[in-house]
Amino acid sequence: MTASVPEKSAWKIYKRLLSYVKPFIGFFAISFFGFVCYAYSNNLFVYLLEDLINVISADNPADRYIIPLQVIGITLLRSFGAFIGVYFMSKIALHVVHQLRVEVFNHMTVLPTYVYDQNTTGHMISLITYNINGVTSAATDAIKIGLREGLTVIFLFAQLLYMDWQLTMVFVAIAPVIGFIVMIVGKRLRRLSKKVQVLVGDLAQITNEMIGGFKVMRSFGGEKYEQERFEKTSHNNLKQNMKIVVTSAANTPLIHLLVALAIAFLIFVALSFMEIDDPAKFVAYMTAAAAIMPAARKLGEVAPIILKGVAAADSVFQMLDTSAEKDQGRYEVDRVSGDIEFRNVSFAYPLQNKLALNTINLHVKSGEVIALVGASGSGKTSLVNLISRFYDVNKGEILIDGVPIEQYRLQNLRQQIALVNQQVTLFNETVTANIAYGSQQDPDMDAIKASADAAYATEFIQTLPEGFATPIGESGGRLSGGQRQRLVIARALFKDAPILILDEATAALDNESEHYIQQALVRVMKGRTTIVIAHRLSTIENADRILVMADGRIVEEGSHQELLEKQGHYTRLYEAKFEV
Repeated sequence: MTASVPEKSAWKIYKRLLSYVKPFIGFFAISFFGFVCYAYSNNLFVYLLEDLINVISADNPADRYIIPLQVIGITLLRSFGAFIGVYFMSKIALHVVHQLRVEVFNHMTVLPTYVYDQNTTGHMISLITYNINGVTSAATDAIKIGLREGLTVIFLFAQLLYMDWQLTMVFVAIAPVIGFIVMIVGKRLRRLSKKVQVLVGDLAQITNEMIGGFKVMRSFGGEKYEQERFEKTSHNNLKQNMKIVVTSAANTPLIHLLVALAIAFLIFVALSFMEIDDPAKFVAYMTAAAAIMPAARKLGEVAPIILKGVAAADSVFQMLDTSAEKDQGRYEVDRVSGDIEFRNVSFAYPLQNKLALNTINLHVKSGEVIALVGASGSGKTSLVNLISRFYDVNKGEILIDGVPIEQYRLQNLRQQIALVNQQVTLFNETVTANIAYGSQQDPDMDAIKASADAAYATEFIQTLPEGFATPIGESGGRLSGGQRQRLVIARALFKDAPILILDEATAALDNESEHYIQQALVRVMKGRTTIVIAHRLSTIENADRILVMADGRIVEEGSHQELLEKQGHYTRLYEAKFEV
């Protein structure tokens, strides 16, 4: 996310992350019980060692059966506890992953258009695929290790206190040093993890661009460029990950060494200054002290895991905290008549100072067909985007049937508009699903076929292996450009909205297909308010009015013949682009 959000403390972010675990408190309780069994079994092994030494000293043949049975029993308890603890904690982790992914994806569907303008596809995809995995490791893996090893340390430490509290105080002195190392390492890991997340987003973006534009890449010989671009980013990702590995790897042996020094000092003190009157108890004590070492080492991994997860959670929560589209309207209507009015509308895209539209005044009557022409960047697409409220105006207002569009519920407003973009968008679904996209679960098949007929798509659909039930591949990759365009137009026809917006809707069609589509559009436009953006004369010659745009303003309007007679902007466009 590129949105500027004040950096929050790691603890606040982690508390918010833990809120996703709360609904699974029952699973957590079972997992906790399992880890208690696991940790307590470690203490039992220490007592078992003391008993074993005493049995050897006593040389009692009857005890040879008791010790092996105790070993089996304690191992079963330990294994049972480990399984229950890990299983239910993993169950929580998978549920949290699912919940977070769905929440982030659902939130993405209602984000303002400017968010998509400011963020690359790759970074937004990596947020769901990569970052959320890092988030859940902090929410569940850290808790799993913390509980399992933390309880082990607590039980063993309590045992050491019980056996010899004075000697145990030596251990306490080392704790602040370990805590300081964990804090320093954790801060570095959080910083490095943020860099890795950005690089993973870059990798996803480069891959997405290469796959989406592979024909352009091959046509222009861009294979080497793409390979080098990906290799460079991947190598940077490797370097950042290696820094994380080095930091994490150094953290563990440091803690290990500190604990080992503490144990060595314990042994030295015990052998030098204490009377050892019970060798079995002393060996058990030193075994318990040694058993704390691996548990404390693993416990030292918790803070780095949490802080790496917090870095991932920060980016996820920034996305979730980005405000959704403003939808404060309450007005709803079954079907508008299609009267559209722009009153002194000015608009600039976010983070841009230049106005894309400057004081637009326009009245499109119900059922009227308006054609917008003008050079690239003149404001044509910006104007139609405002009608659907993909962006909100900076000044002025837009009304449909005399009601400002901000007063409509967003969903209701967009139900009134059928949009065919210049960029063809199809989904990896069947022909039927693409035509009926966004409609009810069981769309009317007769209406789907009628829309396909009107768009002159039925002829090629019938040649597909499964007809209307044929999957068309990602972005309609199994169809030709003209076929894809006709499906998109069929989808707009199926929606049967009173307002129709065609943004260069026939651009991808061959001449024969365009001829058929033009006939279909003439029929479709009847009774609908239609705004057409086009560069071809054939697309606009049937319009009631032609509006010529330049620099965000409407500079001319009239019929084709009227505008030619003016010898102005339209004439120059006609001579440059429309000439046949």
